[in-house]
Amino acid sequence: MIGFVFALPLKEEKLKNSKIAFYWSLVPGLGQAYNGKWVKSISIVGLELAAYNAWNKNKNYYNNYKDTYHLSKHRYLQKRNKYAWWIGFIYVYGMIDAVVDAHLHNFDHLMASPLKSEKKGEIIDAE
Repeated sequence: MIGFVFALPLKEEKLKNSKIAFYWSLVPGLGQAYNGKWVKSISIVGLELAAYNAWNKNKNYYNNYKDTYHLSKHRYLQKRNKYAWWIGFIYVYGMIDAVVDAHLHNFDHLMASPLKSEKKGEIIDAE
C-alpha cells in the first residue's frame, strides 16, 4: 500500500548476471528460466526433446535394420547424424540466447534514463 501511495516500485528488479545465465544454460532451458523467459524455456526444452527422440528413433532403425524398412540403411544413418547436429545447434543457441538476454536485461531501462554530462553534471536530453 505504501508503495502505491508514494509511487515506489513494489519489487526492485534485479540485474541479471551473464555468467550465472551461462551456468544455468548448461541444462537446456534453464538459462531462459533464469531470465524469466518461460515460453522460450519451454520451447528450447521441447525442441531438444523432439530432436533427441528423432535421433533415437533413427539410431534404432539403423542398428536394427530390416529389409522391410522404407529407406536404405545408409539413409537412417544420415538422418541420425542430422538430428545429432540439431541437438547441438539447439543446445548452443539456448546458451547464447540466455547469455545475451541476461546481458541486455536492463537495456530498456538504461535507454529510457536521461544522459548526464560528465563535465558539468548537467542532464542532457537524449531526444
